[in-house]
Amino acid sequence: MKTSDFYYGLPKGLIAQTPLSNRADSRLLVLNKTTGGITHDRFYNILDYLKKGDCLVINDTKVIPARLFGVKDKTGAKIEAFLLRRLDDDRWEAALRPGKRVKDGDRIIFAEKFSAAQEADPGGGARVLRFEYIGDFNALLNAYGDMPLPRYITRKLADKDRYQTVYAEHAGSAAAPTAGLHFTAGILAAAAAKGVSTARVTLHVGLGTFRPVKCENIEEHQMHSEYYTVDETQAEIINGAKRNGGRIIAVGTTSCRTLEARAGENGLIAPGAGFTDIFIYPGYTFKVTDALITNFHLPESTLIMLVSALAGRDSVLNAYRRAIDEGYRFYSFGDAMLVV
Repeated sequence: MKTSDFYYGLPKGLIAQTPLSNRADSRLLVLNKTTGGITHDRFYNILDYLKKGDCLVINDTKVIPARLFGVKDKTGAKIEAFLLRRLDDDRWEAALRPGKRVKDGDRIIFAEKFSAAQEADPGGGARVLRFEYIGDFNALLNAYGDMPLPRYITRKLADKDRYQTVYAEHAGSAAAPTAGLHFTAGILAAAAAKGVSTARVTLHVGLGTFRPVKCENIEEHQMHSEYYTVDETQAEIINGAKRNGGRIIAVGTTSCRTLEARAGENGLIAPGAGFTDIFIYPGYTFKVTDALITNFHLPESTLIMLVSALAGRDSVLNAYRRAIDEGYRFYSFGDAMLVV
């Protein structure tokens, strides 16, 4: 299967630049994965499509202010560092821009007492930086780092919390699990009242989620590994719903990838933590995920490939065409899709 098989044209005016004032006011396209049928609705009606016994699986990762702007200490050249993953206390995996200006041993100054030296360039678009600083690292990151909004969002975000889910808890992501941005505390409470359980997993979003597919044969693409954790209590909530015939509804592609990374052939998941580079594309047999809440993704991305694996490429591309015709808002701050 070719990367170009997942291309679609999108008018730039449909790329959402800002979040809606009310998270749940976003539009909702409901796609039946069996028939390809489409229903148009609003996200605040999401519970109309959920049943007692279903289980929502949310990714409770929290976005860090991962974008740092600095200069090389010897030349003064401007360098942007995008932190992707913490390797240990002072070492981070990061993407640099422009990366060609930075070699091993080069030092980047972010503030008077806050800098980093490139330790290694293992390839694949990421470098290893060792930070040097005086004080508390997280406080310095909060003081000098920016929220890592995607480059297609050109407007400054007025409220940083709008690029966090209402249930964000564990800091470590370089990007938000955007399907969760539509949820409010009220919707989650109403879901519980309806008998829909909610289970939390954590996957820290890094390069693996949004790294572009550069090879024409998608099977040649290598996902970058991302850290996840599923504790025993949350695994049992998911498995209990599965055993009782409830649907497992992944909120976002990151939740879906975490579920499938921990799933056994019996459709149950095992608790655990580690790194996953699972790449889900058409032909994949889902072991635990029954339905998916997601956003509208970039063409030729691993995300649209995952959605196509669940609902079928033709149905997904048809749904995207319909969404474009109807003026849906796309990407991180855009509207939602429910695949059932």
